[in-house]
Order: sequence, then C-alpha cells, then structure tokens
Amino acid sequence: MTTHLNLLHGFTQTGRSWDGVISSFRRRLSDIDYHTPNMPGHGSTSSGALDLERAADDLAAALPPGIWIGYSMGGRHLLHVALQHPERCSGIVLVSATAGIDDATERAARRTADNLTADRIKRIGVRPFIDDWIAQPMFADVPFNDADLDERCTNTADGLASSLRLAGTGTQRPLWSDCASLTMPTLIITGALDEKFTALGERLDHCLPDAERVVIPNAGHAVHLSATDRFTDAVTSWITQRALHRS
Repeated sequence: MTTHLNLLHGFTQTGRSWDGVISSFRRRLSDIDYHTPNMPGHGSTSSGALDLERAADDLAAALPPGIWIGYSMGGRHLLHVALQHPERCSGIVLVSATAGIDDATERAARRTADNLTADRIKRIGVRPFIDDWIAQPMFADVPFNDADLDERCTNTADGLASSLRLAGTGTQRPLWSDCASLTMPTLIITGALDEKFTALGERLDHCLPDAERVVIPNAGHAVHLSATDRFTDAVTSWITQRALHRS
C-alpha cells in the first residue's frame, strides 16, 4: 500500500527545497508518494497569504492523509494541521520547530521584529534579503548552491512579507498545552549545533504523548539540508518502526 509523505518547507524556501531530501528517501523507502506544496506566501506568486489556522485548513484539504514533515516555519504550520485535523496525520515529524513563545511581551516583540523584517524585504528586494538570510550563523553548516539560491529567489517580496506578518513566530498562539492532545506518533529532530531549537525540541518531547527525539551531531538548524543522509536515516527508521503502522 502506498504511503503519502507531505513535506512542509521553511521560510524563504519552496517545495523544490525538499528535492535532495526526497532523493535520499528514495534510496531508503519504497511505495511512498511525496507531496511538497509551496507554503502560503511562497513560490512564484504572492497569492495564498494565510494565517496559521486558515493555512492548516487549506493544507489538510489539499494534501492526502499520511505522514507529515515540517521544518521550522513548516513545523509551525504542521502543529496547526495536527491539532485542527488529527485524522489527516498518521504520524508527524517536527524539524527544528517550536510550539510558540509563552510570554506575551516577548511574543509582541517578535511580531514587531517580523513586521520590520517584512518591511525590509519589500524595501531591498528578494535576492539581497536571501543573501542576508542565509548568511546567518544558524545556517553556517548548510552547503548552499546556485540552484538552491535561484529557487529561493522565485519567491516574491510581497509573499515573503505576508508570510512573516501572518504566520511568523510572533503570530503563533502558544500551543504547548495543546500538544497533550496529539496522540499520533511524533518524531522531533534537531541539530546539536542549534542549541535553542534542541532545547525547544526537548520541551516538545515532554509535551507530546507519543514522541521520540533525535539530535543529530555536528548539524545546525537546517539539519535536513546539512546532514541529509543522517536525517533521512533517522526518519526512515522511525517511519518503518512506528508511523507506517498508522498509515
């Protein structure tokens, strides 16, 4: 029986950003259909700008039931899909993800920062912003290439700005207590070099009833890009042992 694997990308990426990961999966898994949508505000148009709740409804309607993987921004979206439409999720993989900022003042400050970043994208344009974005220390271990950069630059300034304003971390209602209701098998993956999200992953592990956690050594925030084979090894092992029994 064919299993569906829905992969939700991170901020500034597109569905094509999963190509290398899928190639690695195909050497390990059979009878899998892969679905890699452009997330709201991403891709060659700026249409589809949605907040996290409405985006979850659209994603659940557009993609088949199965196993879902969400990286960073995609992880925020995936938590909403799982909470609003648990029947669509036989298992979920949260990669460098968070369930939100607890403190209201910190959350408001993050919204302000995201809005300023959105303004900056529209002021300087997509390519200069992408260059600055990937130069952050959290992506220092990622082997970016021209094809990846060109694909990221198919995004529009309006789309990226709307994604930050409507679905940035500061807009996310804290979901930590809600996670207790998620009974599907869950895998949490972070890179050991990303100390912030590894700590958040540990907290998610304590909140989710049926969670396993993997920390990949010598990898940072974009662990699926910097340590692709180790990432797909971990996910493949979990899928074959746990999630396929729920598909």
